[in-house]
Amino acid sequence: MDNNLIINWLCEGDVAIQYQTYRDLMGVPRPDLQQRISSEGWGRAFLEKQNPDGHWGQKYYQPKWVSTHYTLLDLKNLQIKPDLPQIRQIIDRVLKTEKGPDGGVLPIGTSKRSDVCVNGMLLNVAAYFRAEEADLQSIVDFLLSERVADGGFNCRSNGQGCVHSSLHSTLSVAEGILEYQQNGYAYRLPELLAAAATSQEFMLMHRLFKSDKTGAVIDVRMTKLPYPSRWKYDILRALDYFQKAALPYDARMEDALQLLLQKRLPEGRWKLQSGYAGQVHFNMEKAGQPSRWNTLRALRVLRRYGETMFS
Repeated sequence: MDNNLIINWLCEGDVAIQYQTYRDLMGVPRPDLQQRISSEGWGRAFLEKQNPDGHWGQKYYQPKWVSTHYTLLDLKNLQIKPDLPQIRQIIDRVLKTEKGPDGGVLPIGTSKRSDVCVNGMLLNVAAYFRAEEADLQSIVDFLLSERVADGGFNCRSNGQGCVHSSLHSTLSVAEGILEYQQNGYAYRLPELLAAAATSQEFMLMHRLFKSDKTGAVIDVRMTKLPYPSRWKYDILRALDYFQKAALPYDARMEDALQLLLQKRLPEGRWKLQSGYAGQVHFNMEKAGQPSRWNTLRALRVLRRYGETMFS
């Protein structure tokens, strides 16, 4: 399958895939396609699952993966238009009613501790949907207070404690900081950018999926290519973050890039690998089959960092 055939195949997919293919692989803005995401295909299907009270699922974080939290993340990743009133209303309500004493959302247990990973993802979603900066300030304060000494983040930091960051939490917070920066928010931005820089270094120090001490693969699941990623870390999600942040190539990305290339099918596409157990609204793609999501994401990574079909 040559380059044009792969592009054509992507453009035969859901309108969200079409929009991002034009924008990210061909450099062609298509606001008309983005406008359609809410009224057809996957975007419409997610919106139709919204309850009369504005939430999805049972409540903000339950159950996985049909809760408000993960549905909003899915909608953000579709790149649905950020000004939809029904989305802004539920985000505003969450930011005003779901915070714990520490300033983060989703206070957990009798201690009412918020979760670092969840708040990183919330910052990502809320910044994309243009939440009020005043409502994000306590989220920013909470995240910065939980930065680990090695430069990253770990959801255990305010519970049982930790001495080492987690790739899962570090990437979730880094994605949130990037969205916050790219949408023009200013509150404590220099500190957030410093945290993003050390988070990037933390991931690169691990060559994106390996122990910095032994070089062994940290967790084989990090080398798989499921989608949606949820809160889970994997090499394609990490590389897609680095390309979106427009960071220059670093030799420590090479192992992950080579692994990504090894997973490419002979005709130039990538399969969807099995996802994570839990309820879903619907399956966007079928595991084991060529995936438009993975092909799109892999090609925009390679377009920036190496062997590319567009050179």
